[in-house]
Amino acid sequence: MKSATSENIEEFKKANCAVLDFWASWCGPCRMLSPTVEALAEKYAGKVEFGSVNVDEEDALAVSFGISVIPTLFFLKEGKVVNKTVGVRPASELEGIIEDLVK
Repeated sequence: MKSATSENIEEFKKANCAVLDFWASWCGPCRMLSPTVEALAEKYAGKVEFGSVNVDEEDALAVSFGISVIPTLFFLKEGKVVNKTVGVRPASELEGIIEDLVK
């Protein structure tokens, strides 16, 4: 999964479908969710761009997305946020959101 930064965020916004994962290394729930997000990134490779945003390194980007709790996932379709999840969510729920995204 590619890191999303202030410098390359436009690449993700220009993608047809994208998922941005806001996290931090010290965040236990983030570490719990990470394998699920990585598995989904592999499953949807070529269909959905996945970006990983470390909020400690990209605080300006986190602020621009209004992040107050992590982990937070943003689901973008043609550059617009169409869905968002906060906290650890089951893989089946996230996959359902992604399936709706790629339709």
